[in-house]
This record gives sequence, C-alpha cells and structure tokens, in this order.
Amino acid sequence: MSEEESPPRSHGRKRIAASLRPRELMEPGAMLNGIWTAQVVTLMPEAFPGVLGLSLTGRALKDRLWQLDTVALRDFGEGRHRNVDDTPAGGGAGMVLRADVMGRALDEARARMDRAAPLIYLSPRGRPFDQEMARRLAAGPGATLICGRFEGLDQRLIDAYDVAEVSMGDFVLTGGEIAAQALIDACVRLLPGVLSNAASAEEESFSDGLLEHPHYTRPAEWRGRPIPEALLSGNHARIAAWRRDEAERLTRARRPDLWAAHLARRDGE
Repeated sequence: MSEEESPPRSHGRKRIAASLRPRELMEPGAMLNGIWTAQVVTLMPEAFPGVLGLSLTGRALKDRLWQLDTVALRDFGEGRHRNVDDTPAGGGAGMVLRADVMGRALDEARARMDRAAPLIYLSPRGRPFDQEMARRLAAGPGATLICGRFEGLDQRLIDAYDVAEVSMGDFVLTGGEIAAQALIDACVRLLPGVLSNAASAEEESFSDGLLEHPHYTRPAEWRGRPIPEALLSGNHARIAAWRRDEAERLTRARRPDLWAAHLARRDGE
C-alpha cells in the first residue's frame, strides 16, 4: 500500500474534524506546546500551507501531529509602504532584505517558538539538505525557516542570530517558499504517526546511503515487461538480495558521490 493510501495513526490524539481547514491551525492562538512546529518567516504567508495542507502532511496537520506557523515579514517593514529591502551596499543589481526588518520579525517569531528550535535560512549557498538533516530536525522541536527573496539577506542578520544556511540543491529559486515546503515535508513524514508503515521511511532512498531499489506491482506482465522473477519467488532472502543489488547498481550508475561514500563506510566497518 502506498503512503497516499495509508491513513496515519493518531497514537491516541484526538482527531480533528475533517472539515477543519489546515490554515485554521496556523493562527498563533492555536499553537500547542510539545508538538513539532514548522515556523516560516516569509513575504508570502498566503503560500502556506500550500501542498503541505494536502495528503499525508495535511491529514497530520489536522490531527495535530505537527503544526505550522507563519510570520509575515511585511508586517515589520519600514515606513508607510512597509519596505523590507534596500539596494546592495557597494552597488550591484537587485535588492537585499534589511537586517533591521528581519530582526524584528525574528524577535516576534522566537517569542512564539521553542527557543531550542534552529533558525534556518533557505539559501543556495548553504549546506546541502539531506535525509540525515531531515532526521535530526524531525527529532527536535521543529525549526524556524527564513524564506529569502531578491538578492538575499543582510549578512549581519545571519551572523547576529547564528542562522544556519541550508540549500535544497545547486539551483536558484525566486524565493525560499518552495524550498521551505520541501524541507518541511521531508521532516514531517518522519514524525511518529504520520506514515502508517514505519518501514516505508526505513527502506526508501538515502535511508542507508543508497538510492532505493525499483518497485513493481500488478499486473504481473505489462506491455511485454514482466515483474522480475526474484520478486515473485516468495523467497524473502532472495528478494532482499535482489533489492540490495538493484539499490547498489542504481547508486553506482546515477550517484557516484553516494557510491563512493557507501564504499568508504563499508571499508571502515
């Protein structure tokens, strides 16, 4: 059964009526202590929950397995027009998010959030996000995510608040909102009760440093392409060996960086 077909277990928590919209759980008054919290500082709070309000993450949000809070950066802007950016010092193209404006927004955000939760700025120059980072974040109280816009964020703010910079890949987006939703999704699905089958998270790509093996289901043959015989053998040891071989083959061919790291770990062990 797929993740989409498997309803999350509530682990004894009171289920919220299906008619309750995820956005209603994002108001500050609805913030609950002890629940994993994704807090997002953004110029576009209306972008949330977005896809996070659907499917497994949306059901888990309604069941209060996690909660989502947005901080509207524009509310802390300067002057009548609530400006949040200014021209780069030293000249150059684009605009830069102001440290004083973002500082006021973060002060408000931290007042509403567990102080142990890390501050993360979604930035293409940050440390690459990976499954291990998702596991660490999921094991904590949550995170406050800063969505960049324009040319970026004043470095003084990053230094003063000890903000960690995290990248979702070697590409540039128009803002951090899509990146923030991707990071949140990767963490939420690891929370207890979100996936009905815990083995799903243990067997997927990157869980052991390898890409995931191919998957098949009925019909047994489709357009002249049969399911590999090993998967139909009923021999669990043979099936496990086939899946491991396929995972190694795919990783070696598609991700030589992961394969090299896998070999290094294996040699070390």
